Amino acid sequence: MFTGHNSQFWDKRYEESDYVYGTEANQFLTEQQHRLESGMKTLVVGDGEGRNGVWLASQGLEVLSIDLSPVGLKKAEALATQRKVKIQTQCADLTSWNWPKATYDLVVAIYVHFAPEVRQRMHRSMLEALKPGGLIILEAFNLEQLQYQIKYDSGGPKIPAMLYRPEMLQQDFAGGKILELTETITDLHEGQYHHGKASVIRLVLQQDL
Repeated sequence: MFTGHNSQFWDKRYEESDYVYGTEANQFLTEQQHRLESGMKTLVVGDGEGRNGVWLASQGLEVLSIDLSPVGLKKAEALATQRKVKIQTQCADLTSWNWPKATYDLVVAIYVHFAPEVRQRMHRSMLEALKPGGLIILEAFNLEQLQYQIKYDSGGPKIPAMLYRPEMLQQDFAGGKILELTETITDLHEGQYHHGKASVIRLVLQQDL
């Protein structure tokens, strides 16, 4: 069963010559540009081939992109070079990584789905990694995406327990201030694996000052 924590799965996917999720940043992330400030210390979890980390670096942020797949991160570094920006990369399994505390101004998680037995611990680790006043920007598939997978083949885990609901995120990130928490239907144009109508959940949250 796919749990999202198998480096061989992701290495095989990223071995394709194309950027399988595209090279442009996630739309919701770019819509949060007004919240970004040059120099923000930023952690991009599950950044894969680097499209979001590279875009954040282009906005003047100090970026660490972390992912399970060395193949993906090699493509992230190549994309950064092509775009003439600098990112740091680290290959690690987030479920066993030594998460920092109160270190980052921003944590970004775009379509990072955890198995239910580790999900809350990972989300708490994201929150605890923030400095006071720091932000989390998250977009993921919600439970309704199962229907859109059938109709549009637009991506995401096919395991219901790995899809997110608003009350789940409220509980996982309890203690932070929710600035935005919405569910919506969107048209994805993120490479071959995220393409078409999709049902997503979006969160912007601030660590307590």
